[in-house]
Amino acid sequence: MRTAAAGAWLLAAAVAIGGCSSEQPHTDPTRTDPTRTERFDYQLGAAYDAPGGLDTVVRDATAEPLPGALSICYVNGLQTQPGVEWNPDLLLRDAGGELVVDPDWPDEHILDPGTPEKRTAIDAVIGPIIEGCAVRGFDAVEIDNLDSWTRFPESIDEDSVLALARVYADRAHASGIEIAQKNTPDGAGRIRDDVGFDFAVAEECLAYDECGSYTSVYGARVYDIEYTDNLSEPFDRLCARQDRPAVTILRDRGLVSPSDPSYEYEQC
Repeated sequence: MRTAAAGAWLLAAAVAIGGCSSEQPHTDPTRTDPTRTERFDYQLGAAYDAPGGLDTVVRDATAEPLPGALSICYVNGLQTQPGVEWNPDLLLRDAGGELVVDPDWPDEHILDPGTPEKRTAIDAVIGPIIEGCAVRGFDAVEIDNLDSWTRFPESIDEDSVLALARVYADRAHASGIEIAQKNTPDGAGRIRDDVGFDFAVAEECLAYDECGSYTSVYGARVYDIEYTDNLSEPFDRLCARQDRPAVTILRDRGLVSPSDPSYEYEQC
């Protein structure tokens, strides 16, 4: 899930890195094992102080980590962001040579990790963002759009995507932070072992009956976000399901702040 507020994350995060590149990555071993039921929020649309505080939060790479909480940095690692220029040779094209776009986000192009050279060039842009998350105090990164090969199977292959994901995982671990698998439940165990993911962030795994694919691999280390516009049944019933992850929340689709009338938040 991405919002308009995330549009300039590459540029802003790169500026932040340039201003503090001499610092060492922040890690706190007492906050890097989210295996308990904890107060969690998914704050991609706006970063804010939640009433009652939080144990864990996901924020965009342009935002700051939340002091005292396990902070996860959202990075769109396999698609472009609006307003950010990319080398056109690194963008995926279809059989007719046309640029491939995400139909749900038509101003975003798909990155093409099809060769080692392209993966190296993509990492030259995304890798410093991951490192910047660590320098600024985040404890982990969430790399979005890992599922690009499932959405564009005629133009991109799984091996290339996972090879790029391994590069990202190496960047994260070398920076002293963890990395989350995002979506892509099929083959989660194989993907974890191949890439080196540490935990999972899932959107709507209850709505699509996918939660077991994550919890069977990551146990309690699964964060699930359900959305008010796509509930298969009332949220209290979802919370009562035996297959739900220990940390499950309900959010509005825009992931707005509490000051917005459309704000919604509940936690099981």
